[in-house]
This record gives sequence, C-alpha cells and structure tokens, in this order.
Amino acid sequence: MTSVVTAGGISVTIRGPVVEESEAVLDRLVSDGVPGSLASRNAKLWGPDAAPLAARRLGWLGLPETSRSLAARLAGPAAEARAAGLDRIVLAGAGGSAVAAEAICRTAGAALTVLDTTDPHEVSRVLAAGLDRTLVVVTGESLEAESLRRIFGRAFSEAGLSGADLARRFVVVAEAGSAMERAAHEVGHHFVQSEPDVDGRFGALGARALVPAALAGVDVNALLDEASRLAGALRQPYDNPALALGAVLGSSALSRRDKLVIADHGSGLAGFAAWAEQLVAGSLGKQGKGLLPVPVEDVASPGFELTDELRRVILGRRPDEPGPGREAGVSVTGPLGAQFLLWEYAAAVAARVIGVDPFDEPDVRDSRESTAALLRSEEGTAPTVVSRPPVLVSGPVEVHAPEELLKGAGTLTDAMETLLEAVPEHGYLAVLAYLDRSGEAGAADLRSLLAGRGAKLRKRPAPVTFGWGPRHLHATGQYHKGGPRNGAFLQITGAVTADVPVPGRPYTLGELQLAQAFGDLRVLRSLGRPAVRLHLRDRSEGLAHLTEALA
Repeated sequence: MTSVVTAGGISVTIRGPVVEESEAVLDRLVSDGVPGSLASRNAKLWGPDAAPLAARRLGWLGLPETSRSLAARLAGPAAEARAAGLDRIVLAGAGGSAVAAEAICRTAGAALTVLDTTDPHEVSRVLAAGLDRTLVVVTGESLEAESLRRIFGRAFSEAGLSGADLARRFVVVAEAGSAMERAAHEVGHHFVQSEPDVDGRFGALGARALVPAALAGVDVNALLDEASRLAGALRQPYDNPALALGAVLGSSALSRRDKLVIADHGSGLAGFAAWAEQLVAGSLGKQGKGLLPVPVEDVASPGFELTDELRRVILGRRPDEPGPGREAGVSVTGPLGAQFLLWEYAAAVAARVIGVDPFDEPDVRDSRESTAALLRSEEGTAPTVVSRPPVLVSGPVEVHAPEELLKGAGTLTDAMETLLEAVPEHGYLAVLAYLDRSGEAGAADLRSLLAGRGAKLRKRPAPVTFGWGPRHLHATGQYHKGGPRNGAFLQITGAVTADVPVPGRPYTLGELQLAQAFGDLRVLRSLGRPAVRLHLRDRSEGLAHLTEALA
C-alpha cells in the first residue's frame, strides 16, 4: 500500500503498514480541525497548560512572509562588509538556528563558518585564519555565543582594530529589549532584531538563521519563496503533506516504532538531517515520551536495517527495496525552504498527538544549571571540576565509569562491548563527543562502528546516535533527559594542548568545555542512565586507538 501526498513542491510518500498506522491518527486530526486551528495559531492545541508559552512561540508560521524584510534591514551591514573586504562570515551562536544556517549555506554552496562550540582547538583554528577578512554574526544569548563574542573582540583588538572599526566587525541578532541589544548599541555593533515569538528550534526561516546566511551570499528570498509555496496547503485537511508527515511521526511515537532513522538519498539538502534531528528530539522528547531521531550516513549504513522498533525516513528518492515488509517507511522530497516549514509543522502536529508541549524545554535547563554550578567560583579562579581516577587505561584512552557498569572489563574493546550490552531493552546508545568538529571530524565514524559491533553482540541491535558537544545540549539533550528512560551514553572528552582564555571570565574555553561535559554527565548519571566517559590523553592517537578497538 502506498500513499503519496504532494503540495507546494513537497512530496511525502508513505509505504507499507505505515499508511494504515497513520491513517487513524490523520482522520482524528482532521475531525478535530487541527489544520485550520494551527494555521490560525490556536495556542490551545497542546492543552491549557501549554497555551501561555505556545501563544508566544507560533510566529514561525508567518516567517515565509515576515522574514522578507530582512534583505532591506541587512543592506547597510552588507554594503559596509563588502566595502571593507569582509567576505569571511563566522556565526557565533547555538541551537537550532545555527544548525539551520549551516544547512542553508551548505546546500547553497555558500561559505559560512559556524562556531556553536567551546572547543579551544576549533576556535583557535578559526581565529588563526583570515581574521582580517572576518565579520562575526552573534545570535542569541547562549553561553557559547557570549564567550565567542568576547574572544573575537579581544582578537580584533590585538590585531590593531579599535573604535568604530572594531565595533563594525560584529552583527548582533537578538530580541528587542534584550541585554544583547543594549550591549550592541552601547559599543556600536550592527543590530538586527529577531522575532520575539519564535524560538531557535522552530526558527529555521527566522532572523537568527537567515541573517548569517544572507551575509554569506545566500538568496534567502528564494528560500522563503519555497516555503511560501507550501504555506498555502497547511490549512487543508487533505492534500497536506505536513499534516500527513505529522500523523506519521505522532503514530510512530505512540507505537513501539519510536526510533526515527533518517538517511539522505540524493536530496541535495546538505546538513538537513542534523537540523531535523534537533527539531524532532527537542520538540517531542519530554515527559517520558518522544521520538528518537537517528541520522545515519546513508541507506547502506549500519543501523538503517528495518526492525520492529524503527520508522525509516529517506530524504530524497527512495531506493528499490524488494521483499515483504521492506517497503515500510516514508520518503520526503522537496526544496530546502519548504522542507523547513514541512518538518516544523509536522513536529507541532506530532506533539499534539502524543500529548506534549513542543515549545517547552523542561530538561535542557538541568545541564545548563549543572554547568553553571561548576563554573561558580571565587572571582579570578578557575571552575572546580574534580576528575576521579580512570577505572581503565588503554594506551592514550582513559575509561571513566562506575566499576559495576564495566563489570571488570580489561580492555577498551571489552569496555565498549559491555556498554553496548548495557543498553536497555528497546533503548539506544548516544555518543557525545566534546571534540573539534572540524579537525576531528572522523570521530563521527564511531557511530557506524558501534552500530555494526552492536548488531553482532545483540539479538536486537540498539540504534546508535552521534552528537557533538556542546551542540547536542541544545538539540538531542532534551530527549536524552526528558524522553523515555532507555538511553545509554558514551561521552568523549580530549586533552587540550592550546587553550583560549575567555576575556572577563575566570575560565578558559577548555575549562568551560569540560564543565559542560561534566555537568551533562552528572545529570545523566543522576537519572540512572548508564554512562561511560572516555578521555583522550592525545586526541589524534586516542581516536585512532578507539577506532582500532571497534574495527
């Protein structure tokens, strides 16, 4: 059985048992008048408790039109940047908007350096290359963005810039009346107001994502045109691909198929799966419920095999999969702007189906507060982070874990296999790497290695996800702490050889990064999650050693 729903340049194809499973949910959504209510921004769709916050978070529905004023608002900063030869755009931010900006620029082939990290190696490399041509876009008021703003300010000053020349090296995107706006006006930074009724998770078409993309040379109006073509279909009860996808996501979360495996197969949307991951995990993973997104490398990767716990989504054309049951799944095609709106709408619909508030982040603050507690110290002193001795040392890799979890494992391979076996029934393993996302990109290969080894160890292989820290704190972090309690975690940290002080703060980036890692690990363990931390005494050698142990 196959159902194809097409409108506004988007096509959602649903095959096999998924059609019947989602049909009852779709009929209920239609009978409840959800398409019209959501298009009319009815804040009560997610219940009375969620209504006050939802009333302040539904502006994303109008972004395909309201964001068109950005081009005019950016005319001045863009002209100044061109005249000064500032053709290297660096985004200092965090959350869904930063991931969206990266996907926009990668898909368009535009150069944008995204720094949503506290890794000193990654930041040092960006500081060392082309600072004379750099314009920094600061979005939001996250700890990462504020630290990077201070670091770049000092770097520009040390390069001889001062006064207006230094101030104009920054474009600040924040809400009106915020501390960021006041600071920007005080020192003369360019300021662009962001939408007060849009958060980062649902803000792919908002100012915090589009301003850096536009300054990098992307035609953002073309992106908005793509979204506008779909927007007209969102009120429709039928022939509404976003509603159909929302019914699929919602019905999957209610069933035992609560792992959403996402593979790209020729979509041309570079980086989109990472954005979809943060949206789905953050909007649905709470109150012990949710849908775990698992982006994999491609349709042939370990972890994409069909099991009774997985719902598979393919971005792009669907490969030929003969055989009974193999056709079960969903494929989505369409341009990037429309895809952003499609998935935001579908996530909001799925949240109603499973009974959660898509805009709340009740568990994200736990890691933030845990990090803040580690950073609190007497003025002028570094944060207090106490590391216990490792339970196992294998070459350049230290293994930190409760002894009862490792069960006497004597080698790194044994330790990793013990962790895979500790994944709860119907659970998953998340790899969280607090490393250099560019210089140590090969760490992402650990996902497929662990998935492949887990398939050999367990009768029911556990899905394996991979996230960069601290990016994942703003993405899947909500699901890891608020979703179903069936996750196990492998955190990876690395030695710092060249640290970066944070001006005006009593800590360096390396200390901040470690505080974020320890803070998150402390929360996960307090929730009873199996968690192992690997510390690489030498990053390059450590990754090679770990890869060899899993190969």
